[in-house]
Amino acid sequence: MSARLSIGLRAQRGQSLTEFVIIALVLVPLFLALPLLAKYQDIAQATEMAGRYVAFDGTTRNPGTSAWKTPEQLNGEVQRRFFSNPDAPIKTGDTPGDFKAHQNLYWRDPEDKSLIRNFGSDIRISFGESLAADRGAAFKSSHDGDPFIVARNQLNLENTGMYRGNVTVTLANLSSNLVGPTKSYDFFKNVNLRMTRHTTVLVDAWSAKSAADVEDHLKNPLIYPAVAVGPVINPLVDAGVAIMEMPRYLPGVCLNCGTKVGELDYWRDEVPADRIR
Repeated sequence: MSARLSIGLRAQRGQSLTEFVIIALVLVPLFLALPLLAKYQDIAQATEMAGRYVAFDGTTRNPGTSAWKTPEQLNGEVQRRFFSNPDAPIKTGDTPGDFKAHQNLYWRDPEDKSLIRNFGSDIRISFGESLAADRGAAFKSSHDGDPFIVARNQLNLENTGMYRGNVTVTLANLSSNLVGPTKSYDFFKNVNLRMTRHTTVLVDAWSAKSAADVEDHLKNPLIYPAVAVGPVINPLVDAGVAIMEMPRYLPGVCLNCGTKVGELDYWRDEVPADRIR
């Protein structure tokens, strides 16, 4: 019995060693490649944030507010603010250069070369599902506003649809001369990795510049019928309010305490100038 037990234990030890070697052949290269994979993941996150920047910039810079920002300016801002040195200042017209001082020092390969070789050619913004350079391709038509066509026209709401902004980053392959432990870098020598992220938002929705601008849009009877009936109803409402409140305010009675139907300026929410610093 003891001889059979000894043979069985040796067989189990041999099987465990074989399993460990097989697992190590898979896990060790992956473990050694983790730093590079983390850099790729960090660049993917930056690309996601840059895609949001491109899309949301259109909500503040469009023909309804001022004018579109040129694609060249927007592309330079994306390169500098999301893919260069994390300490880069936010300055208008500032674009990064392809030298170490402007590069993200974390995004470097084992040979200390930047994974983004050229800012101008490796980082590009585009528009729409076709990834076009023309901003006109950014819009995708929608029909959800068709039932409200009268109100849409009166409020000067555009019907251009959803606006999509994209950012594409092309990463450099690792050098063919690079030799890593257990050949852990071999896969990345011809991976030809390209990341594209996008964000879709509603651009050029109507937004008022001031309280008076809001009133000008809403004073149309088609949008706010109370504007038309207010002059007729308000005297009756004021008289009714005065009668109801007479026991509380005798001998003084408020003869102008109605709900001000249709009088938008009465309900205007304004902050006095002396409250603003």
